[in-house]
Amino acid sequence: MAIDRPRLGLTVLRICIGVFFIFEGIGKIRWLTDSSILAAQFADWSQAAPSGSVMQMYLQRVAVPGVGIFARLVPLGELSCGVALVAGFWTPLAAFLAFFMALNFQIASGQVFNYSFLTSGYGLPVLGSTLALALAGTGQTRIKKPKPKTDKA
Repeated sequence: MAIDRPRLGLTVLRICIGVFFIFEGIGKIRWLTDSSILAAQFADWSQAAPSGSVMQMYLQRVAVPGVGIFARLVPLGELSCGVALVAGFWTPLAAFLAFFMALNFQIASGQVFNYSFLTSGYGLPVLGSTLALALAGTGQTRIKKPKPKTDKA
């Protein structure tokens, strides 16, 4: 029996990035009851944001006003996406949601606009992995072999 290497590779990637998101979510469990932790992070990022930048606009218009909601959604989202990816459940959707959460973090922190984004383990590897999984789907589509023709006489 031949090994389906692309499928095996996507499975390994899916499980590894799923475990990553599970532990990221576990590290943020306290946010569920204390949104001030995330609010303090947003305040630090806001002070570092260049005036008129995308980062500053995003923080002022989206992140800071929604800190109470995000403090609950982020850990739940990371845990849910992580478990779904490890289990192989709704992989494209879970991976896209994980990509979207990671991209929001990168924009809010301003990292996506820095050279260090290209060398950070939280930057391109996470965004690239989640986007690849979202685009690749479940990896369960197989080419069907044509059925042999039978002569009916």
